[in-house]
Amino acid sequence: MFLAVQYNVTYTIDDSSEQFDFYDYGPKDIATISFYMLVAIKVHAVIQECILDKINRQLQLSEPEQSKFNESGQLALFYLFSVIWGAGILNAEEFTMNLTSLWKDYPFSRMLFQEKLFYICQIAYWLHALPELYFQKIQKEDIPRQLRYICLYITHISGAYILNLQHLGLILVVPHYLVELLFHASRLFYFCDEDMQKGFVIWALLFVIVRLLTLTVSVLTFGFGLARAENPDFSIADGNFNILPVRIGCLGAVCLTQAWMMRKFVHFQLKKWRECVEDQIPNKKPTITKNKRTKKEPEKGQWYLVQ
Repeated sequence: MFLAVQYNVTYTIDDSSEQFDFYDYGPKDIATISFYMLVAIKVHAVIQECILDKINRQLQLSEPEQSKFNESGQLALFYLFSVIWGAGILNAEEFTMNLTSLWKDYPFSRMLFQEKLFYICQIAYWLHALPELYFQKIQKEDIPRQLRYICLYITHISGAYILNLQHLGLILVVPHYLVELLFHASRLFYFCDEDMQKGFVIWALLFVIVRLLTLTVSVLTFGFGLARAENPDFSIADGNFNILPVRIGCLGAVCLTQAWMMRKFVHFQLKKWRECVEDQIPNKKPTITKNKRTKKEPEKGQWYLVQ
C-alpha cells in the first residue's frame, strides 16, 4: 500500500510487548494524495460508465435530471464507503465511548494506519472532484453550488488533519456523511419512482439533529476541553496548535458553516412548502362576466360570488 511510509514510527505501549505503528504527516503526503487522487478519478469513471450511464439510459431522464442523478450516484457510493470505514475506526479506537479523548493528551500528532489512510483518501477524493467538474461536463449554473461544498469539504477535512484534530474530525464527519448518504439515496429512489419521498422526511429530521450535534461537540471541544488543556507552547514542529486564536478560528468556522447549511435547508423547505401550496390552488380562477345592466337590482340567478 502506497502510504508515505517515511513518516512511520513504532511505539511500544506500556509494559506489554505489543507494538503499534503510528504515522505522522508532512510535505511528502502531497505525493500520496496525488496518487490517490488519480485512483479516485479512475474509479469515478468506472462507476459512471459501468453503472450510472446504464441506469440513465433505462430511466430516460432529461439533461438536468441526469446531472443530478450522476452526482447523487457518485456521492451516495462514496458516503456509504466512508461511513462504514469511519464508523469502523471510531469503534476500534473507542472515540465515542469517552468524549474527553477529543482533547485529552492533545496534540494527537501520531495516527494509526487506518486513521491516516482515511484522511488521505478523503482529501484526495474531494480534490479529484474539482477536475471532475470539467470531465463530467457539469451544467454552468450548477458549478458554483458544487464548488462551494467541495471547497468546504477540502478546507474542513484538511484543517482537522493538519491541526491534529483527527479525532474530532472523525466524530463529526461520520454522522454528517450518514445524513448526506440518506439524502442522495432518497434522490436516486425519487428519480426511479416519484412516489418514493419518505426518505426526504427522515433526512430533514436527521439533518437538524446532526447540525445540533456538530455544534454541541464543537463547543465542548474548543470552548471547554481544549481551553482547559491549553498548552502555551505553540509549536508547528510538535503539532501543538492549542492556542486561543486557533480555537476561536476553528469554532467560528464550524459555527458559520452550520449556520449557512441551516439557512440553505430552511430556504429549501420553505420553497418546497410554497410549491406544495401553489399546487393545491386551482389553476383556473372563476371568470367574472361584467353586467351591462344599470344599477337596478339584477334578476334572480345573476349574482356572482367574488372572493
